[in-house]
Amino acid sequence: MTAAPDGDAAALAAAAEEVLSSASELDGRLHLSGLRDEYRSRIECGIALATKALQRAGDEHGRTRIRQRLVAAHAARAEDARYGAGQLSRSAQRAPTREDCEDGWAKVRSIVQNARASATEARRHAEILADHRSRNLAARAERAAVFAQRILEQRNPAYTFFTDPGFSFGEGWYLAAASLLAGVLIQIRAGTAQEMQARRFLDAAGLSGRLVPYRSRPANPKHLTDIIARSFRADPGAAQRLLRAAMLGSDARPSALVDWVARRVGHDSRSKVLLWVRIGDHDAHRNTDFEELQQIARLVRSAGLAPVYFGDAIESWVDIDGGIDLTLCWKEPIFQGAGMRRAQLRLFEELRHSHGLIGQIGVTTAGMDGPALLGLPTAYLTAQPNVRLGKWVGAVPGYQEVVRESGYMHTLAAIVDYWSS
Repeated sequence: MTAAPDGDAAALAAAAEEVLSSASELDGRLHLSGLRDEYRSRIECGIALATKALQRAGDEHGRTRIRQRLVAAHAARAEDARYGAGQLSRSAQRAPTREDCEDGWAKVRSIVQNARASATEARRHAEILADHRSRNLAARAERAAVFAQRILEQRNPAYTFFTDPGFSFGEGWYLAAASLLAGVLIQIRAGTAQEMQARRFLDAAGLSGRLVPYRSRPANPKHLTDIIARSFRADPGAAQRLLRAAMLGSDARPSALVDWVARRVGHDSRSKVLLWVRIGDHDAHRNTDFEELQQIARLVRSAGLAPVYFGDAIESWVDIDGGIDLTLCWKEPIFQGAGMRRAQLRLFEELRHSHGLIGQIGVTTAGMDGPALLGLPTAYLTAQPNVRLGKWVGAVPGYQEVVRESGYMHTLAAIVDYWSS
């Protein structure tokens, strides 16, 4: 690229012409790696040189030619800013942390400001030139700036509450938790299978005022665990009390639920540990290892506790001797009606209240998160430290991560012994 000379207007104008022409040569190939950044750099350099040349130019003919180049350059800069704002907004919205998301959108705002500034400059020079071509280029710059501004204004701050049975049921619990603790906005896609049940749950939790109309490109749900962790770190007791009051309600334990649990669990007086079973197509590597499940069950029984199997179906060959099988119970009518979400949370509370449930162990599955946030001691198994849920360790009381490394069964044994004591 030509370096900015310190000479007269003609030399500066010639240098600007050279740089801006070289930028134009890249147009049409901007999809190739690295060329977009080079194009932007040349446009910026060309505008700087032409602006300096205009300040020094004495004759009207020279000033007119420089203004023409500036109008075209600012139009190109505004249109590139529109493109850049669109691209960056998508990556910002998908950023894995809230800080990265906000940082990305701050950069989008800066790009939009560039588009507006170039549109203003293009129009200013075009009105002085008063020719059809310059005014058309200025109009293009203004349209690009308007489009870029619209990208900024149409940012969707809401998180989607998934109500399609194909999505993780448990994620709805911690979206509700994040909304209760930090005020995040919630959207629900209309017409989905469990829309009505979700709306009823959110209304009962006092969150109907946080619901907004559904829009595309919602905020990334990966932010939610960190949002929750921050509230718990600030005041764990207050956070848990707030969630329990909102999600469980203050009315009496439903007799139908009490009777159902009593029939299914029986009269086993031992303290109990939920052993979660996960079988799914999404992230299948996180599914339950049934040999490991049997090891954990033996560990629980050796501590004098009763394992309670919960979640997806157990393989037929798995021996659950001495255990209680509640797998697939969430499919029963009592947990699939209009109040299904609160009913499932109340199931865990009834197990704690009347049947000696003292903790839960399982692979990383969002189904565990609701009872964990409401105070059920939790140990989740993972092949390696979990970036999202690891934020709850040390923040949410009783929440522990157990990495499958050498000796992890001894770690689980120590956790179970602590719970039982």
